[in-house]
Amino acid sequence: MTSSLVRTLQTAYSETPQSTSYCTLQWRRGQLLVKSPDKLQQPYLPALTNQQLLIDCLKHSPVNLVSVDPKIGEHWVKFWADACKEAHKPMFLYGSSENLLFKQNSQPWGWFLRIIDWIAALVMLLLLTPVIVVLLVLIQINSPESLFSGEWYVGERGKLFQAIKFSTKSKRSVTPLGRWMRQYGLENLPQLFNILRGDMSFMRSRCWTLETAVRLSTEAQMQLNQLPVITNSWSVQAESNLIINNS
Repeated sequence: MTSSLVRTLQTAYSETPQSTSYCTLQWRRGQLLVKSPDKLQQPYLPALTNQQLLIDCLKHSPVNLVSVDPKIGEHWVKFWADACKEAHKPMFLYGSSENLLFKQNSQPWGWFLRIIDWIAALVMLLLLTPVIVVLLVLIQINSPESLFSGEWYVGERGKLFQAIKFSTKSKRSVTPLGRWMRQYGLENLPQLFNILRGDMSFMRSRCWTLETAVRLSTEAQMQLNQLPVITNSWSVQAESNLIINNS
C-alpha cells in the first residue's frame, strides 16, 4: 500500500503536539502550497524537516506540482527544491501579492524568440564542441569527482530549475583551472543546454539566482514571470533597488 502526503496530513497529529515553525501547508487540486507560517494550528510532520521523508512522501503522493512562498527563506526553499528534484515534481515560487505560477507570459513574439534561442544555442554548441571536450578532459584530470555542478535559478512563471555549469572546485576549494574558467566565464558554457531545454534565453529577461529571487521586493517579484536571459558576462546582475534591505 502506498502512502500519500495527503494521508500523512490527515493523521499527522501526535499525542504530544509539536509545530513546524518555518511553513504551513495547503492542498489545492493537486497543488501543494508551502506558505509562510500563520496562526492556525498545523499538524506535526517530520517530513517537513527530514528531506528523505519528504522525498518519499512527494514520490507517493498525488501532488502534481509544488508552489513555495519565498518568504520561508532561502534555506528552506532550497530544501524543498532539492526534495522536489529527487521526487520528480515541478516546483515554483509565488509572490505574496500575485501568484506567479498562474500568470502567463504575455511577451509578444515569444515563440519566434524561442526558435531563435534554440537555433543560436545549437549552432554555438556545434562550434564550441572542441572547446567543451577539451575542458571536460582538463576538469576530469583536475577534479575527477565531478564534471558538472548545478545552481538553482528561477525561470518562467517562477519555475525553479538548475543551471548547468562546469565544476570548478575540488574537495571544497577552487582549482587553478576553475579560477581560469571563472575569469573568462567558461564554466557557464553548459548553460547552452538550459537554453535548448527552454529554461533560459539569450535575449529576453534577466536571469535570477534563487538567492537573489528570495530577496526581491514584492514590486520586483513580477519580473520573475519572464524567462531568464544569459548576459554577455554570463553572470547575474541584481540591481540594489530591487533587493530588500535586510540590515
